[in-house]
Amino acid sequence: MKTVVIGGGPAGMLAGIKSAEQGNSVTILEKNESLGKKLLITGKGRCNITSSLDISEFINNTPGNGRFLYSAFDNFNNKDIIQLLKEEGLESKEERGNRIFPITDNAKDVLNAILRKMKKLKIEIKLKSKVNKIIVKENKAIGIIYNEKEKIYGDKIILATGGKSYSTTGSTGEGYKMAKELGHTINEIKPSLVPLEIYQKKECKAMQGLSLRNVGIKIINSEKNKLIYEDFGEMLFAHFGVSGPVIISSSAHLVRYKNIEELIKNKKITLCIDLKPALAKEKLDDRIIRDFNELKNKQVKNSLDKLLPQKMIPVILDRLGIDQNKKVNEITKQERQKIVEILKNFKLEISGFRPIEEAIITAGGISTKEINPKTMESKIIKNLYFAGEIIDVDAYTGGFNLQIAYSTGYTAGIN
Repeated sequence: MKTVVIGGGPAGMLAGIKSAEQGNSVTILEKNESLGKKLLITGKGRCNITSSLDISEFINNTPGNGRFLYSAFDNFNNKDIIQLLKEEGLESKEERGNRIFPITDNAKDVLNAILRKMKKLKIEIKLKSKVNKIIVKENKAIGIIYNEKEKIYGDKIILATGGKSYSTTGSTGEGYKMAKELGHTINEIKPSLVPLEIYQKKECKAMQGLSLRNVGIKIINSEKNKLIYEDFGEMLFAHFGVSGPVIISSSAHLVRYKNIEELIKNKKITLCIDLKPALAKEKLDDRIIRDFNELKNKQVKNSLDKLLPQKMIPVILDRLGIDQNKKVNEITKQERQKIVEILKNFKLEISGFRPIEEAIITAGGISTKEINPKTMESKIIKNLYFAGEIIDVDAYTGGFNLQIAYSTGYTAGIN
């Protein structure tokens, strides 16, 4: 049998590997000058290969149609990708948050290990090959047209062109167009795992570049006083709003929340930051009293350094209407309690998502209702399979999205 894979990212490469292991002749077409371009920038160039969590937990970490992936994860899991890389000479290591990285801290080593495997299997790679159309005859995919006039025929076509995030790596969404032309439903494409914009831009700009560690965040639907998302970890301020791991993970949940655009427009989505999650309000008040007793004659703006980063102090005091030059011994009990309140619940209103070009992953894509979850074959066109980000599935950060790529690619390749 002849398998033609469109797209040379993690999903396409794993699809090719598994199909070749089944004894098939495999050709991968990639429009870039090299394979795995997006893989090289994952994990800030280190490549967060997967997660060490039990594979059952991967579904819980996939807010975008996670249940669709049961069979794919069962076919090829986190231990399998670690073993594949090990067999090609690359060991991995676990870091905080159950994240798995290559021992070398270099994404290029992950790509090279996969390429070695492909070379052994004699997979044909055609670079600088832009696919224009999938050829269909009698409702069966039988080949592709690439570079305007070249043709390749195959018994099985696997579409793994990625989403629309990081378009500089080649993910420009042409796979959606090809699938749509063949009758597939493309669910709205949105940015996921993306920084968030904030209405209080002036405050965020004043704190630009400030990273907060070990903070608690809650995202609330203030219209219904309902908790949407909760997390603990690291975040940072930018000129447009907020970013960092906990914020980026929250966006994956938020992007699929009902009526999110309307709620954001009406300033009903609130980010609440607990700057001192380890301290209850009473303990925090005691701490501030101690600090103030030591610094009675100092200005209040110079008395909060032990509790807050310098960049945050004027923002907090301005928000509370406390004169920064006021002496500590002039601060009233009510003002001190207001400081406690804001440190435990610093609120910002979310005004939107950053553009899809800044997103780590794409939410939306080919409807999972039109794909057989056990094989990744189209329910509309025979012999056409899908793998990776082109499918309407997306997960939190932590290696889950790469695992989705491997698992769906492997599943498309095996069938």
